[in-house]
Amino acid sequence: MFSWLTIELAGHHIAWQGLATWVFARHGALSAWPGWVGLALASSSWIGLGVLLVQGSRARYSVAHALNGYATLDLEHSVPRHRLLLPIPWRRTRFRRVLDVVYGHASGRKLTLDIYLPPAERRGLCPAVVQLHGGAWIIGDKREQGIPLLMHLSDHGWIGFNVNYRLSPGATFPDHLVDVKRAIAWIREHAEEYGVDRRFIAVTGGSAGGHLAAMAALTGNDPRYQINFPHADTSVQACAPIYGVYDLANRLGGHSPHYVDRFIGPVVIKAFYSEEPHKFHDASPVDQVNEGAPPFFVIHGDRDTMSPLEDAKLFVDRLRACSSQPVLFACIPGAQHAFDVFLSPRSAPVIEGVHAFLSEARTKALRAEVALATTTADETSNDISVASGDARRR
Repeated sequence: MFSWLTIELAGHHIAWQGLATWVFARHGALSAWPGWVGLALASSSWIGLGVLLVQGSRARYSVAHALNGYATLDLEHSVPRHRLLLPIPWRRTRFRRVLDVVYGHASGRKLTLDIYLPPAERRGLCPAVVQLHGGAWIIGDKREQGIPLLMHLSDHGWIGFNVNYRLSPGATFPDHLVDVKRAIAWIREHAEEYGVDRRFIAVTGGSAGGHLAAMAALTGNDPRYQINFPHADTSVQACAPIYGVYDLANRLGGHSPHYVDRFIGPVVIKAFYSEEPHKFHDASPVDQVNEGAPPFFVIHGDRDTMSPLEDAKLFVDRLRACSSQPVLFACIPGAQHAFDVFLSPRSAPVIEGVHAFLSEARTKALRAEVALATTTADETSNDISVASGDARRR
């Protein structure tokens, strides 16, 4: 947490330290040698924070490189340079939010989501994005994560759904995933009410939310997770997991040695890996990759101490080996876990990149749909022509 707050708020730390130094100097701190030692230490801190700030501003190049050949990120205008210090929206937002909408019931409680609606002039048939919060499957809430991304997307004509799901230890996997699928089914069921284009629903999330987003994208319409709503369409058309967890079996050893037997096993899955290893693999996105996966944009920080970068790379490699759709990967330099919770020089271009990816994925999906409809119409027309010719010959 301390490294995350230092990295993402480097500009703020420079500002308050500079102000404190000025106040101390005005009160005579530099009249004796300890004050000069303090100034030297503060100066060293500013140099280090400056390096972090520069690293954060370079995130846009990592995102642009990942999108190269698929979508375009405007490096000069995606994040104005005067917003490098303050994590606040760089343009005025005009979305409307509907809070605590009930999408289902489970375990004696209501399951709720928040809806982010675009401005009136952007209304119509809008694509949807489902945001899933993190918190190691045991804590977290829809009010805490994904807000900057949903604000940005809703300003550009998307409808955002920030979803709460059941948490462990009360919930046992796949309860979390079942709730996510229930939310996707609810969104399609209420598409007309909110103006959602049910043909295109994307999913994103961070940490445990990234894990659930990837699982939802890889198990669309899987009957194992839809026992009470077997006929609902729970497929998604794009996925953008951010610092997600991709291997609950810890096969690469990136987590603590006791990650599986003291946390994932007893708290999340409620099983012993030595006795039921299939439950851990069934819950791992790296084991669920398949050729029918939708387009993916995997985003991960190279300083993530909570979710190993090597697991994300393994997931990307396996998915690329079998998926027929694009699999993009952005390794964000200097990024710690949860770097996108608020706007920063690093998270802002990532948000722009996710927007570019989702928009292009939707454009390609609609083009493919039109092409398929045209081909089907041509084939039908040819069949009718052949049948008419046969009839005339008879």
